[in-house]
Amino acid sequence: MNRREKKALIARSNKLEIWYRLRHNTSAIVGFVLFAIILLACFTAPLYLDYETDIIQIDAANKLQGPSKEHIFGTDEVGRDVLNRILWGGKTSITMGLLALGLAFLVGTILGTIAAYFGGVVDMIIMRLIDVVMAVPILILMITLAGVVPPTNVNLVLIIGVALVPQELRLVRAQVLQLIDKEYIEAVKIQGGSGFRIIVMHILPNAIGPIITTAMIDIASAITTISTLSFMGLGVQPPDPEWGSMLANGKLVIRDAWNISTFPGIALLLTVIALTLIGDGLRDALDPRMRR
Repeated sequence: MNRREKKALIARSNKLEIWYRLRHNTSAIVGFVLFAIILLACFTAPLYLDYETDIIQIDAANKLQGPSKEHIFGTDEVGRDVLNRILWGGKTSITMGLLALGLAFLVGTILGTIAAYFGGVVDMIIMRLIDVVMAVPILILMITLAGVVPPTNVNLVLIIGVALVPQELRLVRAQVLQLIDKEYIEAVKIQGGSGFRIIVMHILPNAIGPIITTAMIDIASAITTISTLSFMGLGVQPPDPEWGSMLANGKLVIRDAWNISTFPGIALLLTVIALTLIGDGLRDALDPRMRR
């Protein structure tokens, strides 16, 4: 067996071990199943719901109705079906959360890797800029940015993505710094491996575990942040549904119609719980030393 075959065998063995740990982690399985159900429910909604008639059309004659056979979660303050809007709003929240995290992950990974690999002045400049951004509380930063740009979904994704970059960058930088002085990295350098090849082929693949684990938690954070900004009127704008804006509308009539704010709140809570369980499960599977 040559060196390449041994390397492939070890990699396959590691993958099987991770898969075994993941399959036997009850929390991770519960999280995956719950999140899969939420995704299936939300992302198939546009297949059988019409935006104009089922989501935004006002039906004043049926406003503030409680749960019933016709409207399982009741209707809101203008007669729209709460369940339909939860499903449509969930698709919006989850999609925007994933896009925001994707942006933060891309920028944070690039800058964090550059800072750690090259060090010196490059590292100092990048980290000082990040320190300046992190000096402002993240929620205040996002509220400020949301208040000065048009409240579109694209702008909201950009705002949250930019706000999440510092924590992604610091995580990637820390992981790269742990790996950069390893013997196998030094061996590749001695053999003439380029910086780009070392980063892409040897450093990032070995640093990806903790990054993915944290990313699951950050998706939950991004979705919660979107709902928070929408709750404050700075996020997704009416008449488009979003869990945070539904909570805001429901609090105005909570004594007469508890269902308007309760069910979107439960949907948000279950999504965050599912993603947290997945993140914890991945952490345990990828690095058993980090188990509580």
